[in-house]
Amino acid sequence: MIEPVLLTAANVLTFLGQRRLTNASGFFFERANRLFLITSRHVLMDAPAKHFPDRIEIELHTNPDNLAQSTGFSIPLYRGGEAIWRQARDTAGQVDIAAIELDRKAMPQPTEFRAFTPAHLLQEPDRIEVGTSLLVVGFPLGFHDTLHHMPVVRQAIIASSFGLRFQGEGYFLTDARMHRGTSGSPVVMRADDDEELPGDLRLKLLGIHSARLDVGSRDMQLDEALGLNCAWYADILLTLTER
Repeated sequence: MIEPVLLTAANVLTFLGQRRLTNASGFFFERANRLFLITSRHVLMDAPAKHFPDRIEIELHTNPDNLAQSTGFSIPLYRGGEAIWRQARDTAGQVDIAAIELDRKAMPQPTEFRAFTPAHLLQEPDRIEVGTSLLVVGFPLGFHDTLHHMPVVRQAIIASSFGLRFQGEGYFLTDARMHRGTSGSPVVMRADDDEELPGDLRLKLLGIHSARLDVGSRDMQLDEALGLNCAWYADILLTLTER
């Protein structure tokens, strides 16, 4: 029995032409029968790092009875010279989240995955306390179960006041050991037993992991890294997936 949370995440590979650039993480989000791939915006374009892929590829399971069967699914990032992804800004500036609407007709059939929905977003942020246990589902350094094409899960906790925009930005902090490749991972918590949620995905989607947080004043030889990370609040997905 495969836990549904493992089927929410997708390994995201970026390409420029046929040249592979980087790996990252993403996940599926469904709204009103429309399906989106969610990842970090800097995965798709990062000017300071001179990162300008023109397509991405994700791996999709094609047999619910044999998860070792999968296929790559290529997604162009531009159409007619225009970016196909959606991104957003808030009062503090650019939000590091991107949403790409997927053409279900172009996807292989059958395809086995799970998608978060607006019902999985947190409705009562006051119930989340500092130290609340979280899960981050992704592909650190590209590492995963290469036979069954499954992500791995890291445990984290809330490290800043949830619902408060940390330093005025649209994210909260988590405390977890994270690596490159986990940008775009869903940050989730277990749902209460009495909560009504669609399907078999018994999780609440709190955020999207973006990057590790460090301080410029840290002595690189004497001081360890903080081990803190930025997770953008997931409610921005309601804006990104509007018609």
